[in-house]
Amino acid sequence: TLNRPDQLNALSPDVYRELYQVCEEIDFDDNIRVLLFKGNGKAFCAGADLKAMQPSLQKASSAVKYLEMCHRTYNRIEDLTKPTIAMVHGMCLAGGIELIESCDIIIACETARIGDQHAARGLVPGGGSTQRLIRQMNFRKAKEILLTGEWMSAKEAYEWGFINKVVPDDQLEQAAMEMAQKLARQSPMCSKTIKWLCNKGIQADLSTALRMEIGSTAQHVFTDDFREGIASFMERRKPDFKGS
Repeated sequence: TLNRPDQLNALSPDVYRELYQVCEEIDFDDNIRVLLFKGNGKAFCAGADLKAMQPSLQKASSAVKYLEMCHRTYNRIEDLTKPTIAMVHGMCLAGGIELIESCDIIIACETARIGDQHAARGLVPGGGSTQRLIRQMNFRKAKEILLTGEWMSAKEAYEWGFINKVVPDDQLEQAAMEMAQKLARQSPMCSKTIKWLCNKGIQADLSTALRMEIGSTAQHVFTDDFREGIASFMERRKPDFKGS
């Protein structure tokens, strides 16, 4: 949970470091199968904490270090071996949209507003939006959002392919938990492999990506989860995946 409600959960350097550390710990905890991101208070995330980041903007070298820290955190979320869900309400702006771009599933309530807005303040997005957003939704709409700094309603974000689901405000937590439970029931080994293939395959040419799929699938055949999946199908029962 992003828990700086008085600052609309703005992302300070400390928050970035904490998010990175949480991902490091979760990746090695076999008892956790899904990571759910949510914001405390009236907003999901208003972006970077501009006051806290000011010292990093005094010279180019410190600005680069700050942006590299942001990228390390977003990349770590994206590379997490477990499925991630963003539960979006209220405002999701700038660094907030960059955070949810790194998640696997995005569920938003009807009144949520999502946008980049860097350009509206004379800033170039530095946390990945110019590359991730154009890959995750309608290309021309993504460029429009980035160039104008305008908001998307949750409905627009859904129609343009950026988010997975829009629900009434009072059903947001229930919808997110239902999705988390659905993902948690799947094979951890299978989820890990599928997520890796999707994330890495989209960066490769089709021929290379298909070879990656063949190699990963061949390795998966030797896992306990694969054997359990086949056995449960043959025995007409629900599978009991252990993640090995």
